[in-house]
Parts: sequence; C-alpha cells; structure tokens
Amino acid sequence: MAFVGLTDLTSAVSNAGALGVYGVGPEPAPVVAARIQAIREQTSGPFGVDFIVATSPLGSFTTQDHIDVVAAARVPIVVFHWNLPEQAWVTQLHASGAKVFIQTGDVAVARQGVALGVDGVIAQGRSAGGHNRNSTIPTLRVVERMRRALPREIFILAAGGISDGRALVRAIRAGADGGWAGTVFVAAEESYAHDGYKARLIAAHSPEATTFTTVFGPEFPDAQQRVLRNHATAHPGATTPPTIGTTLLFPGVVNAPYTMPLHSAIVPTRDTQGDLGEMDMPAGAVSVRAVRQVRPAADIVEDFVAEAHEAIERDDRDDRDDRSLDDD
Repeated sequence: MAFVGLTDLTSAVSNAGALGVYGVGPEPAPVVAARIQAIREQTSGPFGVDFIVATSPLGSFTTQDHIDVVAAARVPIVVFHWNLPEQAWVTQLHASGAKVFIQTGDVAVARQGVALGVDGVIAQGRSAGGHNRNSTIPTLRVVERMRRALPREIFILAAGGISDGRALVRAIRAGADGGWAGTVFVAAEESYAHDGYKARLIAAHSPEATTFTTVFGPEFPDAQQRVLRNHATAHPGATTPPTIGTTLLFPGVVNAPYTMPLHSAIVPTRDTQGDLGEMDMPAGAVSVRAVRQVRPAADIVEDFVAEAHEAIERDDRDDRDDRSLDDD
C-alpha cells in the first residue's frame, strides 16, 4: 500500500474499527514521523506502519532512523516485508511496546522471523497484489502450513483474496487469526491512488486481469509484483518513451517533483499525470473482482463485519470447504 495507503486511509480504517496500516515505501524517516503525527491527530484507534526491508538505487528503504521514529512514537504494530528485519530492530520495537509482524508466503522465512522474536506473520498467498515472491501457493494453503509450522501464540493474518467477510471467515477456518486486505482499500475514497487507477480496479473483473511481473523498476529493480495487466506488462522489453509522466513524492510533507521513467515502480497517485497504461498498479488476482465502486473505507469495513457474521451464522458446509479464495 505504499504511495496510496497514507494518513487519511490509515486513520479512516482505524476509526471504522479495523487496523489501519500506513505503507511507508521509500519515504524517509522525517516524512514517516510527520505521517505518524497526522494519523494520531485523525484517530485514537490502534494503527500500524509497514516497512519494506530492501536496498535499491534509491538507497535502503528502511534504516535505523525509521526504527527510531516508530519506537519513539510507540506505534502499536510494525510490519516488515520483503526481507526480515534486523534482530536489534525487533528488540528495540518490543522495548517500545510494539508488536512486530513480518509478511511472507514462505514457511521457512516465517520460522526465521519467529526465531527473531516476531509476534505475528502475514501469510501471503499467490493471489496477493503488490510485491509478492509467492507465485505458486494459494492463500489458504499457506495459512494451513503456517498454522501447523508455527507456535500457537504466533498471530497469523491471511493475505491474498481477503476481499469480503466470507473470504475472511474461510481464512479463519483455515487457521488464520484474521485477514489482511489491500486491493479493496486501494479503491476507497480515502486512498491516495489516482482516480484512473481506481477506475481500472473497478473494471478489472477477468481472472486474467492481473499478472506477475518484474518489469517495474528502476527504483526497485527485479522485484516481483502482482499488478493489473496493461501496455507495460504486455511489452516488458520496450525502451521508449523515456518518461511516462510526473508525480510528487512524499506528498503533503515534502512535495518533491518527480519525473517517472519508463517502467517506473512509483504507483500513480492523485498527484500523477501521464500515461497510466505504462504505470505500476498493484492488484490482487481475487480481490480485484470484488471492487465495484469507490466507497468510504468505513463502508468497506462495515461490509466485512456484516458478511463475516452472515457467513458464521450460516455455517454452511459448502462454504466451509469453498476454495474460491485460491482461484487465481
């Protein structure tokens, strides 16, 4: 949710009774500090901050300065994705009172995270949108494997296909403690995503609407993502045009103008101008089919709860055995 899951969306989700999570992406530590302050001004509920652990031509996405910021702010939930955090970071965050999660679709990596002392694992299935190294194992199967392999006290959230309350209940029945939803919230009113990106999510109902690709860089090269199919994914070897648009980085804090190179990994936001057919638009293979309109985040959360209660009350055997969450 980097670039689109900023303060408005995070606080709206938390205010609705779920856990809003701010996706940091490449934002520097002072910007993160400003975002956390803004979130705290907009909600009294718990929230999380999600970091990518990787180094790119832009530098390290997550540094000691970032950890110092979230520890000083006593952020309740801190999530690490792509690579594992340093042991010292986990120790420091625990000392600040934070719960530490990692996101992975690999049981071996999850075990390594548990050895570092993490409190929870976001089990990423193959249908999950965005940066996702798991292109083979369905969500429910990942959840089942994680539940068998990890200590019972480790909290597990299912990621990939968590698009409504019924999917959430299926994940819980498979062994998850809850769900991790992204795609449906990209289309929320409070999301910072470009209106054209939201419109493409609404229109993308085909099972073939998304694809795995490593075409998008150069800011984060060779990083596999699941994204909406478009001209860029269909022509990964293209070398022209040299630029595809302009945007602002770190909006509302720094507002740094940025010219987007061909195959830029920068997601189109409200500040972006250019050819969206050449841009990086993460989307989940299953969840994208549930996006029908732009709605307030509170309405999306309310529907999750209502649909989950309905699924639980129905307790239908066919629903219990349904694997459509993995139909990707």
